Amino acid sequence: MIRTLTTLILLATLAIGFSSCGEDDPCDNKVCEAGQILDAASCVCVSLDPCESVTCASGEIKTADCQCVTQDPCAGVTCASGEICEDGNCIKDPNAVGEVTVAGFITDGDTWTADNIYVMTGKVVVPQGATLTIEPGTIIKGAEGEGTLASALVVARGGKLMAEGTAEQPIIFTSARDNIQSGQIAGSNLDETQVGLWGGLIILGYAPISVETGLTSQIEGIPASDDFGAYGGDDAADNSGIIRYVSVRHGGATIGEGNEINGITFGGVGSGTVVDHVEVIGNQDDGLEWFGGTVNVTNALVWAQGDDAFDIDQAYSGTIDNYIYIAGPDSDHGMEIDGPEGAANATGAFTLKNGWLKGMASEYADFRDGARGTIENSYFFNFPANADLELDDNASSANYFSGALVIKGNEFNTSHLMDGNRTIEDIAADKAEAGDAAAFDTQMAADNSIVTEATIGADASVFGWTYAMSKGAISN
Repeated sequence: MIRTLTTLILLATLAIGFSSCGEDDPCDNKVCEAGQILDAASCVCVSLDPCESVTCASGEIKTADCQCVTQDPCAGVTCASGEICEDGNCIKDPNAVGEVTVAGFITDGDTWTADNIYVMTGKVVVPQGATLTIEPGTIIKGAEGEGTLASALVVARGGKLMAEGTAEQPIIFTSARDNIQSGQIAGSNLDETQVGLWGGLIILGYAPISVETGLTSQIEGIPASDDFGAYGGDDAADNSGIIRYVSVRHGGATIGEGNEINGITFGGVGSGTVVDHVEVIGNQDDGLEWFGGTVNVTNALVWAQGDDAFDIDQAYSGTIDNYIYIAGPDSDHGMEIDGPEGAANATGAFTLKNGWLKGMASEYADFRDGARGTIENSYFFNFPANADLELDDNASSANYFSGALVIKGNEFNTSHLMDGNRTIEDIAADKAEAGDAAAFDTQMAADNSIVTEATIGADASVFGWTYAMSKGAISN
């Protein structure tokens, strides 16, 4: 029995062996070279690379479809911010905009370029004998701060600012909060209602002013210990540079109780200075203010200031030609005109001509402290029913009747009002103690007119470059 069992096991083992021999590898265990694979159907070794026979030139790479193409030397190269890859190397991007912080006194010959955004911290001063040049399209931002820490660009007497923008590339002063980038007219996070976020632009010169004593004074907002804040002198033709196609926005930082910086301040600036195509947007205090001086200003616009749009003091005796005022909800006067403060240069007289003044909740104008000058060919509209044009003191009233203060050839549109001050007699107000209200009303009505649309005023077409125009704010 044991022998029979052993025999059966042996026969089964042989059967299994014969069965295995019937399933041998059809390629007889053929081994291929490195880089090849065995085709089981044909038992032939074939290359893993279908493009093996294709040879590319230096600097070329093979594509998946066996084509030779030029290799990108910058493929896979990662450059730092402000750099670009060129021929496999990282270099400075010539179009990159950097941020440069500036403070204190600039050096003569400094140039601010459009490929940077400049952030001013505190006062940045162009001192006597120095010239700062700002290229077209440059953006300058002011950091926040109050009092003596308020940021501002100050051009001291004897210094020069050469800020010559163009209609296509204006120079823009704005707040450090503004997200505006190089090449833009405006950012997206601020509008004309954001005010007091930095200081402003202050230009000082040697031209005559009229102050209580002497021929000079210290501009508000700069301590008396800082001599770069002095202004005034005896050079009517003084030259502080060129300011052309310049927009100043969101300024007017507080420097004292009830005292803020203007959008642009002119202190004793002479007629040798060129100021043409300027706008001030959303300033907490006045838009443009002149403390004496003789500088002429053409094509000026103020929108949504917190106090007065055009403020004249200390016997300013230049001409403001082709100007626009657009009130905001917190604006005060379209004009606030003060006369001389002392005996020196007491006969200085301004000229405001060819303007549009669009009111909201604001007054037309105040004339104070012996105001002297001329307002002509200007169009007033959209002012509220209680708005008036005032002579506030005896000296201003006397100057009006003597011809030293002239308000003539202007148009007032009150067609939007159902009641209130709809006639020129209603608008005109001589509030001086020794004034003659009835005679003022009569003369104003004879010299000016009520209209339903403008036939005079500013040429708005030249303001196409402005922020105000881009926001649709300019209309009559």
